[in-house]
Amino acid sequence: MKLIQLTDIHLTNPGQTIGGRDPNANFDSALAHALAQHPDVEAMVITGDLSDWGDRADYERLRESIAALPVPVHLAIGNHDDRATFLQVFPELADSDGHVQKRFALSRGTGVVIDTWGPESHAGFFCARRCAWLDATLAAADAPVFLFMHHHPVPTHVAPIDQMMLRDADAFGAVVAAHRHRMAHIFFGHCHLPLAGSLHGVPVSSPRGTNHAGWADFSETRMLLAADLPQAYAVIIAEGAAITVQMVEFGYRGERRIEASPDYATWKRTTMVR
Repeated sequence: MKLIQLTDIHLTNPGQTIGGRDPNANFDSALAHALAQHPDVEAMVITGDLSDWGDRADYERLRESIAALPVPVHLAIGNHDDRATFLQVFPELADSDGHVQKRFALSRGTGVVIDTWGPESHAGFFCARRCAWLDATLAAADAPVFLFMHHHPVPTHVAPIDQMMLRDADAFGAVVAAHRHRMAHIFFGHCHLPLAGSLHGVPVSSPRGTNHAGWADFSETRMLLAADLPQAYAVIIAEGAAITVQMVEFGYRGERRIEASPDYATWKRTTMVR
């Protein structure tokens, strides 16, 4: 089974840039690259910050873009989004409490998208109703479960980034702990950094976003930092007993060179490119 995770696409008014980059063009490039490289992908999930300012026009363009794709696309919302405006364009994605949450079948287990959006905050929220929904959903889901969200549920230990993490991480973590035997992986976005770790023994990961990149400076205590690193998405492959998550830097424009063959017999001090 193969899945694609895109995150932090930050669609905005055509012609506007973020960090000197065109997020609309970069989103289109990410889609084209992913589908060309991975024509066997089963589904895509976009883990939030779909719009840069929560504008309806961004969601309308997004709906038009994903409707033309040959694979299903599942959406989470992030702190840059506006839930009410999003649901005007995607009303079918609201659960019974009005949150943007869903369960979807995969050829191997179940995909789950949760809603960590909260008003007037860059931090994430996971209220009692959302916890109850997730608890019931995980209990009923076919294992293994692949869970997608926007905000990071584990600390990065970079102070400004962690001011924006999931505020209700302990409550979320309690639900994860209760169902960890059913869960394969948790995927998130928000940080604009490649991250990996675990929560109650469940692996977690995040790729860089499709437009602008963050920078982890552990000495910085106040400001969020950015860097001119390549745009990226993640490819997720579940095969046999293994799950592999690889960040694909589709925005890299530098040189690629042949270094050597993987055949051990060809590795020679005099012939290898070093």
